[in-house]
Amino acid sequence: MLPLDPVTILLSIIVCIFLVTVLFKEKEDVPQNYPPGPKPLPIIGNMLDLDANKPYLSFQELAKKYGPVFSIKIGALKMVVLCGYDTVKEALVNHADAFADRPILPSLLDATRGYGLIFTNGNNWKSMRRFTISALRDFGMGQQTLEDKINEESNSLVQTFKSYKGEPFDNQARMNAAVANIIISIILGHRFDYDDPKLHRLLTIIMNNIRIMGTPMVLLYNAFPSLMRWLPGSHKTIRPTMDEFNSFVREVFTKQKDQLDVNDQRNLIDCFLIKQKEEKTNSESYFHDENLTSLVADLFAAGMETTSTTLRWGLLLMMKYPEVQKNVQKEIETVIGSVEPQLVHRHQMPYTDAVIHEIQRFANILPTNGPHMTAQDVTLKGFFIPKGIQVVPSLTSVLRDEKYFKNPDEFYPEHFLDSDGNFVNNEAFIPFSLGRRSCAGENLAKMELFLFFTKLLQNFTFKAPPGAKLDLTSAVSFTSTPKNHEICAIPRN
Repeated sequence: MLPLDPVTILLSIIVCIFLVTVLFKEKEDVPQNYPPGPKPLPIIGNMLDLDANKPYLSFQELAKKYGPVFSIKIGALKMVVLCGYDTVKEALVNHADAFADRPILPSLLDATRGYGLIFTNGNNWKSMRRFTISALRDFGMGQQTLEDKINEESNSLVQTFKSYKGEPFDNQARMNAAVANIIISIILGHRFDYDDPKLHRLLTIIMNNIRIMGTPMVLLYNAFPSLMRWLPGSHKTIRPTMDEFNSFVREVFTKQKDQLDVNDQRNLIDCFLIKQKEEKTNSESYFHDENLTSLVADLFAAGMETTSTTLRWGLLLMMKYPEVQKNVQKEIETVIGSVEPQLVHRHQMPYTDAVIHEIQRFANILPTNGPHMTAQDVTLKGFFIPKGIQVVPSLTSVLRDEKYFKNPDEFYPEHFLDSDGNFVNNEAFIPFSLGRRSCAGENLAKMELFLFFTKLLQNFTFKAPPGAKLDLTSAVSFTSTPKNHEICAIPRN
């Protein structure tokens, strides 16, 4: 007899419980004016109403029936989903404080231990966000020194692509390494060779955990933590792999403590350690080792994966739409020529700027946004949402909002161009989210996207391998990543 997989086991247990309880009508204490939604089943809630691999697609359909503010349940976990730009903006901007918290989910606790920047709340989050924004600014964000680092790294990436001599290759590992080296240079003060086994292992940990976070197993784990802790599955790999990552970080900053010089702050870790030293006597200080390890992991993941994945989508879309690629290359030739791309060129390149924006919109890297939680009772669009409810401000619904984008399901750079070919902003373009929890590294990401993208298209024409079919549907992951594919980078000179 073949062994059953964990999902089958769990569903079997749920069915048994359901059969016991089905005769008893669940009485839910639902507040007055609570958002409407599909009726949850006993025990499993609305699990059958969702695509477990890509729940954001189900949210789009449910919004058509229940409106832009609706409720669902996953097991005992209550959620409110917000759809459309107007609704998401009203929540995250007009009611910024009310929607500023993060939910305390088992999978996130396994990854962060409740420390760091992205998934913490209260004074810990405020302290880490202030420090991060200040440190990113001090170590070059928006400055010429960081622009030079990005250009140096893009040159290394170009040489790596050239080594394949136009033959097909998978660009994921190289792209991840190149983008990771930018945030690593800020955090650690140096870069890794692309083939360094330590860098490869760190990237593997981060990428695997991001992929696992978007799987049905983690959805089940967050909904039924007491039960899932006893069952095998990918959800049980999150903690041990993050322990491995954190051990590397602790090894680095332990060495740096011995060489610390207040007058020579070499990188973000030095800056944190000096802050830790200054607040040594403060019992309420958040500058402790646990926060440092989780902060580095947060910055490493956020500073690498989303930008790298956006660039990979960009090259895939250039292969799919060669006429767009040609137009970008024409503008590069006219404005930049053969010199090094610089940020000042962006304002002279409306078409390229529009294409990069459209790549971000179409790629929809964070389809469900980062999870939010109400920090207080709040009324939104006439609906009452109590404190402590998990909230999903759907970025898919914003970046595909028909009210703001003419062809929301198509790759259409003209979303960001007027009739004269000038670049135009679109207020619903919020891939970095809005409000208190918007991405702290937004400016860094914008720098990287423009400089890497223009450098690559300046040097190569990207084509699909002979006979390959280009698939624009995303893989199963917490972020929206392209499915495995190969590219051909044909040198232009």
